Amino acid sequence: GLFSREVEDFKIEGGRLNVTSNEHFHDRPVEMLRLFEVAQRHELDIHPNALHLITRSLGRITKAVQQDSDANALFVRMLTSEKDPETTLRRLNEAGVFGKFVSDFGRVVAQMQYDMYHVYTTDEHTIRAIGILSRIERGLLKDDHPLASEIVHKIQSRDVLYTSVLMHDIAKGRGGDHSKLGADVARELCPRFGLSEEQTETVAWLVEYHLAMSNTAFKRDLSDPKTIADFSELVQSPERLRLLLCLTVVDIRAVGPGRWNGWKASLLRELYYRTEDVLTGGLAADRRDRAVTEAQENVRTALASWTDEAFEEFRALGPPGYWLAFETEDIARQAEFVREANRQNHQIAFDNRIDEYRAVTEITVYTADHPGLISSIAGGLAVSGVNIVDARINTLNDGMALDSFWIQGRENLAISQSTKLDSITANVEKAIASEIRLADELKKMKGLPSRMEVFTVAPRVLIDNKASNSRTVIEVNGRDRPGLLYDLTRALSDLGLQITSAKISTFGEEVVDVFYVKDIFGMKIEHEGKLKAIRQALLEALDNSIEAKPVAAE
Repeated sequence: GLFSREVEDFKIEGGRLNVTSNEHFHDRPVEMLRLFEVAQRHELDIHPNALHLITRSLGRITKAVQQDSDANALFVRMLTSEKDPETTLRRLNEAGVFGKFVSDFGRVVAQMQYDMYHVYTTDEHTIRAIGILSRIERGLLKDDHPLASEIVHKIQSRDVLYTSVLMHDIAKGRGGDHSKLGADVARELCPRFGLSEEQTETVAWLVEYHLAMSNTAFKRDLSDPKTIADFSELVQSPERLRLLLCLTVVDIRAVGPGRWNGWKASLLRELYYRTEDVLTGGLAADRRDRAVTEAQENVRTALASWTDEAFEEFRALGPPGYWLAFETEDIARQAEFVREANRQNHQIAFDNRIDEYRAVTEITVYTADHPGLISSIAGGLAVSGVNIVDARINTLNDGMALDSFWIQGRENLAISQSTKLDSITANVEKAIASEIRLADELKKMKGLPSRMEVFTVAPRVLIDNKASNSRTVIEVNGRDRPGLLYDLTRALSDLGLQITSAKISTFGEEVVDVFYVKDIFGMKIEHEGKLKAIRQALLEALDNSIEAKPVAAE
């Protein structure tokens, strides 16, 4: 006969957990939750008979059951279990218990997100995110997430972290800002889950600001002290910083394959450490000066073969932000590159490097800075048919531009064939020297149909004069297409603006480009009329029209 034994008022049949009588859930609906919790603890499958009974009994999960403290304790135990919470939550979801017990979660079950980079429905994304958090906590993703793997063990409340991951997208699809609405849901649900007032506030804060860290890391200049000051003011405590980092990592990672990469990792890590500095003692002006001096000393050590005066000459070229924006070995490599280019008297010099970890090819251009330089480089890259993933724009103190672009080929991989790289740099060089008519070349390319065409992304231009003390920050959102960065940067330089730094990010079909700009006198743009003109010009560039718009007669 079938081997059967009792375990905690249930029985095991053929290795699967079953009820002892078909009336089991009738008067004790909380047992529907306990069945899953017992199965999780004993690592057992659930018997089809028990699942069948649950399906028939779902109506018994009433408001009273939702408010029941035992039921909620069982739920939180499953959510925060060190034994694979993902599988248990998925079972609860498939059985319909999850959505019945947490009715706000029930609203996002099987809710599709219509854009290219959300591969999963909202409920599936959330359950995956909890699984990834659990794997990080168990030390299984150290290679991909070294920082989160270390920090997750310093977090004071696991309940807060797991609950915030559960709730971060719980208000998706309700219209309005899902972060703000989600914070309200958290304030209602957390006390029910048995979280204290303080824990509840922390979860609500995490849900409301769950996009703040990725937005800052990917869209703001991290070497600008104001970026770090503003973010530190929002976060306020090292504990919240740790929680937010872990939540951000699992959220990005759970969106779907290919959304996490070394490039994003390095930006989040940089933001984390800079903010931690401020929160644990303030990166005030003197701290910044010390950081710059330390960075310069590290580079000096790396350039051991250089004479003192050669190094001094290079040191004088870099503005403070430059020393803080790159790793020691990157600056040392750029120093060698600049010295060699100067020695050979090149008008334009290129340095290419493949970064396997970030799956990008870095192309650095060294040439005399002039208005429109960035748009020429962007145009040359666009004509080469590559994707620009990010850009760092540096103008050295002697007026030379040292601009780095990170690019990927069609399959979102680094470009490594030397012939392809040579043709890319040749195109960039011609574009800078105005030897190719970029507008015409790009027009030819625009005829290509794109799988992006089916998605609509509303064009948006946000101009922010508070994000930086010295520059105006312009954020542009729209649908990606070849040559877009060229059109945008060209529009800015036609308006007489200098771009001092740029952040480029493409999420599936949507592109978010952020430019830090100054006017020709090196000042922020405050004049209303000028701001209006900038917005207008950028919206036209986003408009994707192949033909230039005729200018209406006055």
